Amino acid sequence: MDGWAKLQNSFGNLNIGQAGTKFAKGFNSSVQATRERLGQVPPEEITELPQEYKDLEARVDALRDAHLAMLKITKVYESESYDYPTQIQESIAELSTTIGTGIQNFAATNFKGTNLPTPPPSASAAHQHKTLPHALGRAATTAASAIQTTNAAIGNTAEDKFAKGLTEYASALNTVANARVDQDAAIQSNFLKPWQTTLNANINVAMKARHAVKTSRLELDSIKQSFKAAASNPRRQEHLRLEVENAEDDLVQKTEVAITRMKTVLESPEPIKNLNELIKAQLVFFASAAEALTTAQGEIEELSVAAEGEYRKSRDH
Repeated sequence: MDGWAKLQNSFGNLNIGQAGTKFAKGFNSSVQATRERLGQVPPEEITELPQEYKDLEARVDALRDAHLAMLKITKVYESESYDYPTQIQESIAELSTTIGTGIQNFAATNFKGTNLPTPPPSASAAHQHKTLPHALGRAATTAASAIQTTNAAIGNTAEDKFAKGLTEYASALNTVANARVDQDAAIQSNFLKPWQTTLNANINVAMKARHAVKTSRLELDSIKQSFKAAASNPRRQEHLRLEVENAEDDLVQKTEVAITRMKTVLESPEPIKNLNELIKAQLVFFASAAEALTTAQGEIEELSVAAEGEYRKSRDH
């Protein structure tokens, strides 16, 4: 312990100019922090911060943790394919198609006027959304088309209730899919963006103010340790006494600033407003989905009852 104090005191005795003084303060603060971490500084020699400050620290930490916990999950809304597990396979297939289309168009443009065969230019495939509702809608449309095409090929003109049901389902899923895209856009704009602003700007400002308090407190206690170690040098101790007073004033000022900034963050209505926007976007989506699916389910249930009636009737003969 005496070794640490002598080391701190030796830096204080050096005449190394303004830059050196800043370095010495930083070094002494690091030594102070290390000694505290190792339990080499008695608790009574560590400057106590106001209880109000410590309470605000705990509340800001809780607010920051809450933002991080929500952000960890809600960031999925930044990626359209979060509910679509087969997106990777489709992307690979689409990439192959895109490359093939690019080569074909290049040949069509650059082989003109040569003896080489010129393929016709190919239009790029339409963009397909990578969401589960979109995928289900496309699957239902493909399934209905396959049945209708087969019926037409064999001359079956009777209404196919299953194909009609698939078409109703595809139509409903198209509505759900569009609502999903709108929901994600609303969440990105009205929740994720301001939520991350609160986290990365507002809360971060308070955290920086707290860091300044910690640094100031360590500097103060480091100077106090040097003052204590200079007991046999009255002139040095008098100089350090003035440094202690200045450091105390600095700590008070930085603590007041940090308290103000932490209160500003904690009193802000933004987090609850952002949460409300998240729920509003989800509510609109689920309401639209429920309405579309309820209508489709009613139509399909009628088809189901009719199909079952026809089936039972055919078995009675």
